[in-house]
Amino acid sequence: MSETVVVTGAAGFIGRWVVSELLDRDYNVVGLDDFSHGKPENIAEFDADDQFEFHEGDICNEEIVEQLIDNETAACIHLAAEIDVHESLERPNDHFDANVVGTRNVLEACRETDTRLGLMGTCMVYDMADSTEGIDETHPVKPASPYAGTKLAAENIAESYYHGYDLPVTILRPFNTYGPYQEVGVVPIFVDRDLQGKTLKIYGEGTQTRDLLYVTDCARFVIDATFSDAAVGEVLNAGTGEDVSINELAELIASEKTDIEHIEHHHPQSEIPKLLCDPSKANDLLGWEPEYSLEEGIKELRDWLANQANE
Repeated sequence: MSETVVVTGAAGFIGRWVVSELLDRDYNVVGLDDFSHGKPENIAEFDADDQFEFHEGDICNEEIVEQLIDNETAACIHLAAEIDVHESLERPNDHFDANVVGTRNVLEACRETDTRLGLMGTCMVYDMADSTEGIDETHPVKPASPYAGTKLAAENIAESYYHGYDLPVTILRPFNTYGPYQEVGVVPIFVDRDLQGKTLKIYGEGTQTRDLLYVTDCARFVIDATFSDAAVGEVLNAGTGEDVSINELAELIASEKTDIEHIEHHHPQSEIPKLLCDPSKANDLLGWEPEYSLEEGIKELRDWLANQANE
């Protein structure tokens, strides 16, 4: 009999791909999403799959979370969150409720049932890094926005459940993930604007760098880490080990007739100038490494967006 995995944020960008990968691995999947960020169409293709069960609901509702995570649950992958850095500076309370209170509800339900938990963190908790060496899991943290602060708080609470209750928790910090079904993020925005012949707009000078991870590589990482006994109690990064500046990214994506323009940054204080992942720990513990290069990932995304536009 197949094991059951609960996925919060199942209809979101990464959640949709985690669900897909779990189903491919023959797990039963119970999804939860309130559609504040996720969309029904993201998971529509799974409707006919007998191994997928979906519930619309909010992780801030303790009762719903307790109903879904029971003694038959093999693991919970907790992806549901408020995720926008800029919005967190405008509406910090929303991020606190979802990312801290919601995570507490998930942790309590997992504690009651001794369910292993894969908690989605973020690379945005790390302090600025100017060196050419990648950021590993021991790098200092310095949350520069309420988004990063609430995600780090959620990680700390989860770690307390590991140490205090021996709950099998793994904290996941994938670097900037992109791919089909993503609505926000520099890569899909640039590709979509290029397909429409619109100017690519870069905030600030464009020298800030990102380590860009294709979403199917991220989904494999999330599942592998959640189910790894060696990863319990650990923080794990996932990335390619290569970064690209936003200027270089724009040049890579822009077609011959597409213009590139620099505009004023709305919240420069929240910007991290360099994000380069050191993924060696995930490779050592899980044997995980990314399969897609940036060029291959962008091509996959471009083809998908073009097909969406023609439907």
